[in-house]
Amino acid sequence: MKVTTIARPAAPALRTEFDRLFDQINRAGFFGTPEPMFEALWSPSLDFSETEKEYLVRLEVPGIPRDDLEVNVDGRILTISGRREIAKEESGEDFFWKEREQGRFVRSVNLPAAVDPAKVSAVCQDGVMTVRLPKAEPSVKSRIPVK
Repeated sequence: MKVTTIARPAAPALRTEFDRLFDQINRAGFFGTPEPMFEALWSPSLDFSETEKEYLVRLEVPGIPRDDLEVNVDGRILTISGRREIAKEESGEDFFWKEREQGRFVRSVNLPAAVDPAKVSAVCQDGVMTVRLPKAEPSVKSRIPVK
């Protein structure tokens, strides 16, 4: 699992999603195979909470190896991405339906306040990844005398 901090101005999340969608269309073409374009629509369930000292994000990631998960903090935007592969079917196996989702996913969360990116941690246990984002210390206000 890789935790990174990106130091650049945050783009609005909606614009980022539109840019990603258009990049996928340009790669596959309008009449190309639809699978790559729809692969990123899978979204694992996510809980977002807060304590006095930190924000907590819990994401369901069963069956995803830690090496296939990535956590990025860019200003006040947390982005979690990864990839899940489902094992190949056995020969002669005929499905009535398939519900397990696979492929790449990207989840972004707009944080309500600044966090300390150097102290962000992510732990995976029992199919749940917990990301701890310590709140940044509030700046101390001080009155500056005018001379």
